[in-house]
Amino acid sequence: METRINAFEKGQKALSTLFGISAYLKKSGLEKSLVDLVDFRVSQINSCAYCLDMHSKEALATGETPQRLFGLSAWRETPYYTAKERAALAYAEAVTACHVTDEVYNEAKNEFSDEELIDLTLAITTINTWNRFNLAFPNTPGTYRVGQFG
Repeated sequence: METRINAFEKGQKALSTLFGISAYLKKSGLEKSLVDLVDFRVSQINSCAYCLDMHSKEALATGETPQRLFGLSAWRETPYYTAKERAALAYAEAVTACHVTDEVYNEAKNEFSDEELIDLTLAITTINTWNRFNLAFPNTPGTYRVGQFG
């Protein structure tokens, strides 16, 4: 495979906008554990190995259980997730697929305030963008260290 651009070296100006969104989301009212689950699930859908490595390490470091991470691709069939997490996961899958039904939206709206739902949508679209950057300009999976990007 031909060597590709290292977006983290060459794209600092562009990526600074994504880092800014990530900083905003860390200060939002969304629970870090919820965002970690959403980031991991969306990265599964998008087959982003680097992001799966990153977000599994981050989630485990902050107390997520291996059982819940291993079961995330089949979350509908497991008892491990709260109603709020289930609503967020269904919404994340729908936003990622670009098809949010009224049913999925209403389920999310029942669990999240207006501001939280806007922030959750921003979190979902941001991880989708990170996934696409890492697929276009691959980083080596397994190299991420917890807290590496602040």
